[in-house]
Amino acid sequence: MQQATEILTIPTQGQGLYEFTPALRQFVTNADVATGLLTVFVRHTSCSLLIQENADADVKTDLDGFFRRLVPEGMEWLVHTTEGPDDMPAHIRAALTQTSIGIPIIDGQPVFGTWQGIYVFEHRRRPHRRDVVLHLIGDR
Repeated sequence: MQQATEILTIPTQGQGLYEFTPALRQFVTNADVATGLLTVFVRHTSCSLLIQENADADVKTDLDGFFRRLVPEGMEWLVHTTEGPDDMPAHIRAALTQTSIGIPIIDGQPVFGTWQGIYVFEHRRRPHRRDVVLHLIGDR
């Protein structure tokens, strides 16, 4: 059994989905693990991770629009407002999605579907640098 870890830094330019599938694939290739489990974890509370379609950009637009409607800014009953009007909605959106994803590795490759990619889902309006931890455990 062997393990490998890496921290990717994903720059964001405001709300939206930021794909990092190529960097994840490169990490798996370099780790030289044939069969295993890759854990992907984002170290923040106002963004999240999604595995989603990466063939049509309209999917990203629609997902972003859906979450803006589901958890809008300006909800007057919110108490946590010290970091701006987008902060608590960002935390709620992150709570509704996920901060950790497990991806099987078979034949040295992540087992994504044909149209799947992995994204940081940024919920804040301003740019950030998001740390994504990759941890792979498995056999050669």
